[in-house]
Amino acid sequence: MQIERDEHGRRGAFFIERDGEWIAELAYTKYKPGLMIIDHTEVDKSLRGQNVGQELVRAAVNFARENKMKIRSRCRYAHNVLEETPEYNDVIV
Repeated sequence: MQIERDEHGRRGAFFIERDGEWIAELAYTKYKPGLMIIDHTEVDKSLRGQNVGQELVRAAVNFARENKMKIRSRCRYAHNVLEETPEYNDVIV
């Protein structure tokens, strides 16, 4: 499965698509320069148990690092992944 990114203005998403439909997504907002806010994460039931949510968070972290951004999460799932992964401490606000 390939994670893609779509962005329009300040809003964007990392997603996995199957048959033209998004079956997993992590939506974010670029709140201000240097800050990304994760709004929500959603994974189709057919992908549960495959760490897809964690991979979406990893994609967001890599994007933040590449763009010298910090991350704050409104999404409980993403917040927990960020807090429980010490390697992500450099991007958490």
